[in-house]
Amino acid sequence: MSLHTAAHDTALPALPRLTTTVPKEYVHRASLAEVFLTGCTAQGNDQFSLTGQWPRTHALFNSPDGKSHDPLQVAETFRQAGMFLAHAELGVPLGQRFIMWNLTYTTNPHHLTITNHPTDFDLHAHCTDITRRRGTATRMHMQLTIHRAGHLLAHGNGTFSAIPPAVYQRLRNHHTPPTTPYNPTTHRNPLPPTTIGRTTTTDVLLTPTTTPHRYLLTPDPTHPILFDHTDDHLPGMVLLQAARQAANTTTPHTLTPTHATTHFHHYAEHNQPTYIDITHTTTHPNNTTTIHITGHQNNNTIFNTTINGPINTPT
Repeated sequence: MSLHTAAHDTALPALPRLTTTVPKEYVHRASLAEVFLTGCTAQGNDQFSLTGQWPRTHALFNSPDGKSHDPLQVAETFRQAGMFLAHAELGVPLGQRFIMWNLTYTTNPHHLTITNHPTDFDLHAHCTDITRRRGTATRMHMQLTIHRAGHLLAHGNGTFSAIPPAVYQRLRNHHTPPTTPYNPTTHRNPLPPTTIGRTTTTDVLLTPTTTPHRYLLTPDPTHPILFDHTDDHLPGMVLLQAARQAANTTTPHTLTPTHATTHFHHYAEHNQPTYIDITHTTTHPNNTTTIHITGHQNNNTIFNTTINGPINTPT
């Protein structure tokens, strides 16, 4: 018997299904290490099943003790899901710019625990209120849920718009740069990391001001995650992280932001000072707190967010 004949007569075992991340360009990330989605299957009626995996030792999206994933990792995953589905399933070409109008997430802290097994998850997305032009989605709202090992880890929603490059350029041309550009690095005198639930000064985005409950946004522009790629405005995730850090200043102990609802109103420019204000705080009998926070530039509201979560009192 020839080798050729034997090869056809012997049944070979099926190769395992290989797993990799989705293209980083589809989630607007420069680093493959920051891509959390691994696959997608269309379910019909603008519903999609996605898979993903979170790093167990992420430099930013872990709790200070390293035992849990940070709830803001859910927000980043929702952001990635919105952009991926827009490009891969809703016809938005690569190169178009996105506006995130709002983002809401609610997490179950019990299912954010880091174990000795990879944190694989299943994400279900239902796209609603889709506006299309010539077959391409220009605006979309998404309902999102994440399950881990069959348990509900998080749910939320977000609204996005996709803008062609030429339209985006015209939109941004209306922005008049200040005569004396602002450099946040020269004003950077960050809060102590441990007071806001961080472990390194590089991760701290806020510098105190002389006004109570007001902070100047002074991120490190070389931060490898918050500024994974260059852009002409401050990323939305920087604003979410700043709000979360401001919320931690309202209590002697850190809190876990298990729920947040954020609305974005204007771009946050690099070359203008951004102030983060705590406008209202409510402490509840169940040891949770609700904090309302706004961001301002030139007396314009850039964003506002409401954060709710338990206070992490020492045991």
